[in-house]
Amino acid sequence: RPSGTMRSRLPRTACLLRLIALCILLAHSAAYFGLTGREPLVLLPGPFSSEPPTGKAHLKQCEQMSLSRRQKRLCRREPGLAETLRESVRLSLLECRYQFRNERWNCSLDGRGSLLKRAFKETAFLLAVSSAALTHALAKACSSGRMERCTCDESPGIQHREAWQWGVCGDNLKYSTKFLKKFLGQKKVSKDLRAQVDAQNINVGVRAVKSGLKTTCKCHGVSGSCAVRTCWKQLAPFHDTGRLLKYRYDNAVRVLSVTNAATGETELAGPRRHSQNLRTTDLVYLEESPSFCRASRYSPGTGGRSCAKDTSCQSLCCGRGYNTAMHLTSLSCHCQVRWCCHVECQTCVREEEVYTCKS
Repeated sequence: RPSGTMRSRLPRTACLLRLIALCILLAHSAAYFGLTGREPLVLLPGPFSSEPPTGKAHLKQCEQMSLSRRQKRLCRREPGLAETLRESVRLSLLECRYQFRNERWNCSLDGRGSLLKRAFKETAFLLAVSSAALTHALAKACSSGRMERCTCDESPGIQHREAWQWGVCGDNLKYSTKFLKKFLGQKKVSKDLRAQVDAQNINVGVRAVKSGLKTTCKCHGVSGSCAVRTCWKQLAPFHDTGRLLKYRYDNAVRVLSVTNAATGETELAGPRRHSQNLRTTDLVYLEESPSFCRASRYSPGTGGRSCAKDTSCQSLCCGRGYNTAMHLTSLSCHCQVRWCCHVECQTCVREEEVYTCKS
């Protein structure tokens, strides 16, 4: 759908905030997040509230999102879901940009629509980081009380009653993964090769979040003794999940479709030179990525990008060379602690060389 048609439907305030607008998902696949409908999910302005919206506020938020009819019904029934979806978009965008900050493709929103129509490694990462962010955000929303239909972690063997008394609530990953499957409408895997690839990458994102789940314990008692111990499930920081997914991206496997002789069903398979079978933790793709060096329908290219002279300029600038400029930067210096708790600093000006790729 032309971008002009899409923009005309967005609220005026959202248009003013296009830099923080994101949909990290695919128009190609029907079994996807509402984040990945046929139009982008808009990250609306405003901070993430600690309390779910009341009255009809969440209904308006649900209508502003490009969700399917079924997803909108789920959104209306759960007042905290709309903000959780927005939070997952924020998480995925920030993490994607951080992990690819020194790469030729830096998770730019420019050209994203064309990119998502293809089965590149970058598309695989977008799918995985999006599903991971939504899983993470849902689990956190449950434990923080922002969702009405779920609460703390319900894993057996964890002392929930004691944990709640001490003000600790485990992240409910079990509920979030169950809800995610329902929200995406995931059914039996399609015979379509692209649909199988997308499903694999979505599940890699969920598994990455699960791998970071750990049991955290806290001791209580006189003088710090461990007479009483409270334990709960806690997710790793999302930055750890992003780092793992970047590793999966760097080791992604190009796949093709083969027929299982025993069942007669089509399956994904890696190159014949790979002796081991495709793993459930492998990100997969079908097509080799473009270089992303020059501006194209997939990215704005690397012209004008900042780089580090000794480490990234050669690769990032694609052999075109780089420009050098001198910039003056201000920073605090000669800081001293004054009695009791006051710190006084001077302002120093430093001249720095800045390197940018030639166009």
